[in-house]
Amino acid sequence: MPSIDLLTFVLIVSFLGYGSVCLFAEAMEHEFKRWGVPHLRYITGSLEVLGALGLICGQWFPWLGIFSAAGLSLLMICGIFVRIRIRDSFLQTLPAVLFLLVSVLVTWGLVTSQR
Repeated sequence: MPSIDLLTFVLIVSFLGYGSVCLFAEAMEHEFKRWGVPHLRYITGSLEVLGALGLICGQWFPWLGIFSAAGLSLLMICGIFVRIRIRDSFLQTLPAVLFLLVSVLVTWGLVTSQR
């Protein structure tokens, strides 16, 4: 069975958890309203969960892992732009920046391992 590296594991656990919170926690309804994108709550949560599941399946289908990690990177870029647009503080934006960096590193690692 293929092994999952630490950074990929962190992304899987984080996005499964946070995506589930987006989908099911009432508190997230208020956050998405504060961010000005309440209509994107379920789409965002679904994409996060699907990205995490894609990383898991990417252990057997490498192209799916690459696609999922890159998709999570794009999702974090969007999250950063939303935070900047509503003038959130640096500390409020920092988790999205860190998850972007980890997603990019995982994407790069998956791409280079396919060469």
